[in-house]
Amino acid sequence: MADEISPTDPADPTERVTDTSYREVASTGRESTPRPAEEKSSALKDLVAPIAGFGVTFKTMLTKPVTEEYPEDKRPTAPRYHGRHVLNRHADGLEKCVGCELCAWACPADAIYVEGADNTEEARFSPGERYGAVYQINYLRCIFCGLCIEACPTRALTMSNEYELADDSRQDLIFTKDQLLAPLLPGMEAPPHPMRLGEDEKAYYAGKATPAEKTEAQE
Repeated sequence: MADEISPTDPADPTERVTDTSYREVASTGRESTPRPAEEKSSALKDLVAPIAGFGVTFKTMLTKPVTEEYPEDKRPTAPRYHGRHVLNRHADGLEKCVGCELCAWACPADAIYVEGADNTEEARFSPGERYGAVYQINYLRCIFCGLCIEACPTRALTMSNEYELADDSRQDLIFTKDQLLAPLLPGMEAPPHPMRLGEDEKAYYAGKATPAEKTEAQE
């Protein structure tokens, strides 16, 4: 019946004891006392645990440190490291960027801003009809995923191995076109100037300009 009291329960159901020792007595009929072997095992564990911890410490003391003395000693990056962007030039110094804005459309972080403008014969900055008049990359937003590189149709935008971009000014982390343009190498001429490697942009982007044409054009 529901009103019957279990033999292991107290006489008064309202005064049920929840102590563990009571449950052990109720189930076994005798009190549970610590065994000497268990006490010895526990004491041994307490003694061994610190020794094991110090063993790790002493082992580490004997190993060669792996700390890099940065910035005095800089580790080389991987060849395909995604670092600061570079706006590349053609062999005569004209810019490869044609202001198509595909890199800005591909950027998932909305970190790139491009304004294209038309080239003229008096002021030519790239072989095509247009060039990137304004080019900005906000490194506060950039996640260095490289999608902008894949979207560029002229290989104008690539990523360098430079990783030191920290600054104490948020404004200085918005890089402009002048900061991103690759430096002029020997034999290059700063734009604007006419096309030196061919009569039209196809000679540039299809790689049809021969070394003889380049030498004759530069002379």
